[in-house]
Amino acid sequence: MVTTIVIIAVVVLIVLWVISIYNNLVRLRNNRENAFGNIDVQLKQRYDLVPQLVATVKGYAKHEKELLEAVTAARSACMTAASMNDKIAADNLLSSALSGLKVSVEAYPELKANQNFLQLQTELSDIENKLAATRRFFNSTTRELNNAVQTFPGNILAGMFGFRKEPMFEVVPAERAAVEKAPEINF
Repeated sequence: MVTTIVIIAVVVLIVLWVISIYNNLVRLRNNRENAFGNIDVQLKQRYDLVPQLVATVKGYAKHEKELLEAVTAARSACMTAASMNDKIAADNLLSSALSGLKVSVEAYPELKANQNFLQLQTELSDIENKLAATRRFFNSTTRELNNAVQTFPGNILAGMFGFRKEPMFEVVPAERAAVEKAPEINF
């Protein structure tokens, strides 16, 4: 009777141990999949945000450029106007251009193309930093899973239940040179 109880207790402990290891492997696999999902989220954010930021900065810089060019052209016309009618027309043109500049300055105390470019640079840097952090987290969860799959006694049960060593997030050798080169952003 005591022997039967001891055998049952040992079997129950072994079953609980197997369940515990299996559940840990499942938890680690799910953490890894979640980490990869985070990478997808960051890639999607970069995919969506970068073109919008670039277009916004391009549009604002174009507006400022056109405004300043209009003021410069009108000023030049005032300086080169020969007749009274030309001077009046040039003065009206300059007044109109300056009104546009005044409205722009009132709306934006300083022309902010430089700040927009700095903001673009900050946003791009932030996106890349978040992406790098999620990749590191993914590799960390992959390492944890791989350790559990490859160390004893988890390796015995991992093989039985189809768990295997998973690859890390690495740059493929064919892309290594391109990745190590700084990205180019054209405006």
